[in-house]
Amino acid sequence: MPTPVNTTPVNTTPVDLSLLGGWIGRSETATETLTPELARRFAATLGCRCDPAPGAAAPLLIHLCIAPPAAAMDELGRDGHPAKGGFLPPVPLPRRMWAGGAFRFHDAPRIGEDLTRRSTVTDITLKQGRTGPLCFVTVEHDITGGDARPLLTERQDIVYRGEAADTAVKDAPPPAPAGARQRRITPTPTLLFRYSALTFNGHRIHYDAPYARQVEGYPGLVVHGPMLATLLCHFAAEINGQPPGAFRFRSLSTLFDDAAFTLHATPDGDGLRLWAARDGGPVAMEAWAGGSTP
Repeated sequence: MPTPVNTTPVNTTPVDLSLLGGWIGRSETATETLTPELARRFAATLGCRCDPAPGAAAPLLIHLCIAPPAAAMDELGRDGHPAKGGFLPPVPLPRRMWAGGAFRFHDAPRIGEDLTRRSTVTDITLKQGRTGPLCFVTVEHDITGGDARPLLTERQDIVYRGEAADTAVKDAPPPAPAGARQRRITPTPTLLFRYSALTFNGHRIHYDAPYARQVEGYPGLVVHGPMLATLLCHFAAEINGQPPGAFRFRSLSTLFDDAAFTLHATPDGDGLRLWAARDGGPVAMEAWAGGSTP
């Protein structure tokens, strides 16, 4: 999962699973129109092809930009995230990131149609990691289009962890191997800011460099997990010449804006094994894509 380099915990706030368990089964629904303007901005940011005409198929994972939470400014925490509680459980650990997820694609969303996302908290677990307690929250999303047409199902794994302080980390993971297919990505501050804007993501680690370095202890701006997963999913679709029927991913380490990184892919049975890493660095995200949409 994503963690800053060279850290150990300093936060010892207890996590009461008996309290948090009351959030399991909680649901919320949100709807927004997938406009041509959103499709153009998404394509311009990620460099993918997109016909913005009404009725055309929209790019993969554009639904992550649909109907994001819109908390008022006085409802945001120090890190720019909405305050805890409400739909997501109030985990008493200050840092929250995507740990991984999985998608099953049923049909492509269409430009101009209303997309509805029904989200449900399905599991909450507590583990002890190398840097302290880790609380994992699993959320399942069902995305439908016009006339309740099923578009995709998604499992989202969110990890909460404590604050950290600098110390040496032992047993660094080995450098990532090279894939049969590769694509170089430069994570500029502009790219990260644009994706934050597309997803209405106020998390300051993605666009506020002084905050990311001085408060969170990162060496630079953090590359979004959802954006990295989207790039890998698009890479798989390009290699296969068609969208995958399924895609799953897991975050293993963090990428920053201080160096370019590479998307890798290699055949794996009836699908593709994919991963992303900076030169000489470990795998930051691993993924698998396979099958085809009906």
